[in-house]
Amino acid sequence: MRESTTRLLLGLAREGARALLGGARRGASRRGGAQDDDARGGAGDARGGRTATIPRPGPATTGLPDFDYEPHRDGDPDPGEVVWTWVPYEDDPTRGKDRPVLVLARAGADVVVAQLTSQDHDEDAADEARWGRHWMDIGTGDWDSRRRPSEVRLDRLLRVSPDDVRREGGVLDERIFRAVVARVREVHATM
Repeated sequence: MRESTTRLLLGLAREGARALLGGARRGASRRGGAQDDDARGGAGDARGGRTATIPRPGPATTGLPDFDYEPHRDGDPDPGEVVWTWVPYEDDPTRGKDRPVLVLARAGADVVVAQLTSQDHDEDAADEARWGRHWMDIGTGDWDSRRRPSEVRLDRLLRVSPDDVRREGGVLDERIFRAVVARVREVHATM
């Protein structure tokens, strides 16, 4: 079974279980003050004592969500904003890391996000693509205290509850946001 289909099915199963349990939320809101991105202790289970919630992978419907650029610096995650949340590792979704993500769309009460990294994948782009990982440079922004250039992952979209967003990090330029959306559509059309 393809990884994207597996993620979709897992997301649907989790949503069904949540609906049966009355929509009870796991974990607590982690909105907090700004910390240096490397000082969070997000790897593995050492999450600084915070209760973590595993974001539900993938949109809950087939296909891609409607993308719209709507940033509002109001404390809520909006499309076009870079926010911080816990992102599970692909090979072990019970473990993960607190990291910046780009909010791409709303999906019901949740938001659809794509993870960011400061690692440069330009030189290993062919190898990354061979494994189904596609990245795009988006430049620098307020989401990184050291103003390092960032890349957004195009092939792996996650569905996250706004309650699981710890803080806003910045707003992506609309032209760059639209270019990311175009590339996400292009990558997902071939998956």
